Amino acid sequence: MTAKNIWVFIEHTDGHIAEVSLELVGKARELADQVGTEVVGFLCGHNVEALAQDVIAHGADRVILAEHEELALYRTLPYARVAIEEIKKREPEIFLIGGTPNGRDFAPRVASAMRCGLTADCTDLQIGDYYVKKEDKTYKDLLFQIRPAFGGNLVATIVNPHTRPQMATVREGVMRKPAADAARKGVVEKITPTFDAKDLVLEVLSHQIRKSTINLKDAPVIVAGGAGVGTADEFALLRELANLLGGEVGASRAAVDSGLIEKVHQIGQTGTTVRPRLYVAAGISGAIQHRAGMDQSSKIIAINTDPNAPMFQIAHYRIVGDVGEVLPLIIKTLRERAMDQREAE
Repeated sequence: MTAKNIWVFIEHTDGHIAEVSLELVGKARELADQVGTEVVGFLCGHNVEALAQDVIAHGADRVILAEHEELALYRTLPYARVAIEEIKKREPEIFLIGGTPNGRDFAPRVASAMRCGLTADCTDLQIGDYYVKKEDKTYKDLLFQIRPAFGGNLVATIVNPHTRPQMATVREGVMRKPAADAARKGVVEKITPTFDAKDLVLEVLSHQIRKSTINLKDAPVIVAGGAGVGTADEFALLRELANLLGGEVGASRAAVDSGLIEKVHQIGQTGTTVRPRLYVAAGISGAIQHRAGMDQSSKIIAINTDPNAPMFQIAHYRIVGDVGEVLPLIIKTLRERAMDQREAE
């Protein structure tokens, strides 16, 4: 790879940068250090210069700041126009975008205009060399874009040797967000874009945000249920255990599809990616799609009637038994210990 830069699309809402954008800045920093190039944050908005400093603190060397009142809220056409013009002018080597609803809207629009490849929903990114036998040529320092394929049954590595930039969207939570370094220095380069009338055909009449009451990504403890939790009463046990442990309730796709719990609780390839200190998998067989979203948990307790359940392969503690019988015993033990502690005090 040449000295051309690695860009990260910085998504933000109401003065807060999306976690996935900072996660990608950290990953871009790691990749850029391997090949000796810069990390550039691409930030569009209005009155958001303070966010540029936050991007630098998390690992960027430079922030391209597109300031315009028409960029105050995300809209496909104005954001894409600015990105496309700057990419043509500056020719970044790599452009990384968070796999959010806005990111999934923005990335293909830019990739189509640049006539370059785009890999969606990556779970890992690496730098490496790739040999093309037909050309008898080795391409140096390509972006290896790694993602599950064929329903999660395979892991595919995708490369793009011929067109630039190499573009990928990355799932939220799969990269670790770096710690901010307030002393870190960088360059903020302001640009003032211009727009045609056709860029502004969509007008935002109102903007409302409904915050989720579920925070799986930051939960220290998650008690998750799957198809083996067959009734609403058993899911109530999960909630009780989660409350006792100070955690959140999660679920596999099978539990969500069965109507036992809302989709906002879903963990896995098509849900949220989590890294809690403790993950209790109750009645979850452990399909690769689910494990992709939680296998980085510090400690995993699996409860399942099937001793050969795939979840047991990654669990630190394994309990072979029925969820409806095991969970009440765990809850009873925790309550008794809490009572003993109160009496001792």
